[in-house]
Amino acid sequence: MSTTTNEKPTVLIVGAGLGGLLLGALLEKSGVPYNIFERAAAVKPLGSAMSVGPTLLPIFQQLGIYDDIISIGKYITHTEIFKESLEPYRPTDHRPVEEFTGYGQYIVARPKFYDIILRQVPPEKIHFGKRVLNISEDENKATIHLSNNEMYEGDIVVGADGAYSAVRQRMYEQLKAKGRLPKEDQEDLPFSCTCLVGQTEVLDPEEFPCIKDPICQFRVILGEDRPFTEAMEQRFRNSENSGEWGAAPAQTMCDETRNYSVQLGDGKKRTLGDLYDLTPKELISKVMLEEKVFKTWHYGRTVLMGDACHKLNPSGGHGAVTAMHDAIALANLIYAVPTTNSADLIKIFEEYQKERLPAVNESFNNSQLMSKIMDRGIEGAIILWLYTNIPFWLWRLMLAKTVRYRPQVGFLPNIPLKGSVTPFKSPSEFKARALFEQNLKSVTSV
Repeated sequence: MSTTTNEKPTVLIVGAGLGGLLLGALLEKSGVPYNIFERAAAVKPLGSAMSVGPTLLPIFQQLGIYDDIISIGKYITHTEIFKESLEPYRPTDHRPVEEFTGYGQYIVARPKFYDIILRQVPPEKIHFGKRVLNISEDENKATIHLSNNEMYEGDIVVGADGAYSAVRQRMYEQLKAKGRLPKEDQEDLPFSCTCLVGQTEVLDPEEFPCIKDPICQFRVILGEDRPFTEAMEQRFRNSENSGEWGAAPAQTMCDETRNYSVQLGDGKKRTLGDLYDLTPKELISKVMLEEKVFKTWHYGRTVLMGDACHKLNPSGGHGAVTAMHDAIALANLIYAVPTTNSADLIKIFEEYQKERLPAVNESFNNSQLMSKIMDRGIEGAIILWLYTNIPFWLWRLMLAKTVRYRPQVGFLPNIPLKGSVTPFKSPSEFKARALFEQNLKSVTSV
């Protein structure tokens, strides 16, 4: 058993999504050895766009990629909501966020964002086409067994492989065999709806004047007589994407929804079909929107992060953010772990879940609340009325709550806090910061 103080553990990250990649990028900065294993043979990030703001931008400053992120983003100030008839509700105002934090909110193309994070990890440390079949461990090491009969040994296995995580499945099988898996973790992942996402080709600003607006146009049209709702972010760059369920199901969903009216603010009558016709078919994806927070996040030398342990409805826009916040907390704790023995690793995994669970539950509840706006029942109608008629002072208080989780990396130079809302203290950040400063003093004294 290893008892070396501050010995760096070897980390095996399963899954090269945003959370897994960011964890790799942070471990790269900390000097912790790691490898990332992705079952897909090539990078094919799904999705259309995502919101990036003050809960992540300080981290990107620490990594030196802030300017790169801002360059692919478009500043957003409001969300505009319309009835199916295109009659508007009162828009929601996001501008106080900058006052609270010193950072604005931006909409970025998810594949472009993914590419920037991917570039922070040396290519030789990402292994594509590597599907995990099994995980075994003893007192000293963990081993992942791949479908091509390869095996890799390390101290920690991180399951960052999505809502249907193979790592979680293997871990839960072991716990269930020992009678230690909670009943709620044995239940299937629930999902309330399916979603069609994609990006058009680069649009002609003369044909679509909203492209010229320096402020991002974010519009939601709530279905009343039809069983779907549509949300649009003004896209301004092309990107690569692919369908999760194949081309045929996505095309069927396009056919079902192509006559749905859209509002682009130029006075022209347009439908989703007009946008579908300007979108390469390989850039359209049909996906399920599962939602669940699992109770068990770790066992032995294995720990879960992101969708593998908490899958959020995207209505709240928190899924990718919570995964990347997981990566930050894990990176801080792995950097600060004193030894690679099982007891110390289990301790940091417990600290990780204790720190992250309150924020995850808050995001989960907020996402569920936002998803109810799309419901046609009385509860959804009440929430929608409150959301679009809330007094501005109360709206400011609600926005202030959403920016309290702004963690930083403790082993990189600190970014001075800005804005009027003080973030929650991150125990993992303080733990890593203490060791980082201690190491700096040791180097200085030598």
